[in-house]
Amino acid sequence: MDRLSSHRATKEVVQKHGFKFSKSLGQNFLIDDNVIDRILEGARLSEGDHIIEVGPGIGTLTREMGKVADKVVAIEIDKTLIPILKETLSDLENVEVVNQDILKVDVQELIKEKLNHGPVKLVANLPYYITTPIVMKFLEEDIPVTDIVVMVQKEVADRMNAGPGTKDYGALSVAVQYYCDTEIVAKAPRHMFVPQPNVDSTVIGLHVREEIKYPVDNEEIFFKTVKASFGQRRKTLLNALSGLGFLTKDEIREVLQEANIDEKRRGETLSIEEFATLSNKVNAKVPSK
Repeated sequence: MDRLSSHRATKEVVQKHGFKFSKSLGQNFLIDDNVIDRILEGARLSEGDHIIEVGPGIGTLTREMGKVADKVVAIEIDKTLIPILKETLSDLENVEVVNQDILKVDVQELIKEKLNHGPVKLVANLPYYITTPIVMKFLEEDIPVTDIVVMVQKEVADRMNAGPGTKDYGALSVAVQYYCDTEIVAKAPRHMFVPQPNVDSTVIGLHVREEIKYPVDNEEIFFKTVKASFGQRRKTLLNALSGLGFLTKDEIREVLQEANIDEKRRGETLSIEEFATLSNKVNAKVPSK
């Protein structure tokens, strides 16, 4: 079977099966060969790879990955797409479709059972309404993932990739970059999809580091510190960190001095290294249970 990444091929498959797009599931199918190729390049796809795909649609990207990777497991929540995928992927014995909700899947168990214990790569055109929960699930749950290459809403990619002092830099930027090196892989304007979404898209590559780059004593305190620092962006750190709820203002002033951070700075100006230093000072002040 030829590639599915053209308007004509996609339209033929959809019409043949009488498929109806679901707005609630964020279904927009990619119809651009060049972007498909950029996704494959960004994922550094090679023989022996084990891939998890979320939201395969009619199998456009799935087919191209199946031609290269050792095994692809595509997780699709929409049961009406399952017979379509069975047909479009019928010639690829190394591709398996699972009809489940990714947010309810025990991913570690799935990797053990179907993907030889990993490591895996997550490669997907993600449904935008659950982009962040999916990405953070893979980063936070000790899943053996080496690369996350996903199509997301442009604004979300900008936030994940943003550096300190920019308007897009926030808690999501810090959370993602704590675990990964980030890169913009490709841009995908809305006309590259059917049906056309109301927003433009970007493919972002998140390359998970083998070792944590930032010396953090307590990850829970680190992320609480980051969240409080961005809780109200206009507040200085001295005031914003009151959102932690367990330090007095004098103690907050003290930890900022110990971290060599001006209390009048705002969270959006801090590098991840500075957040690590600050959170370690906060952690040292946490009341013992």
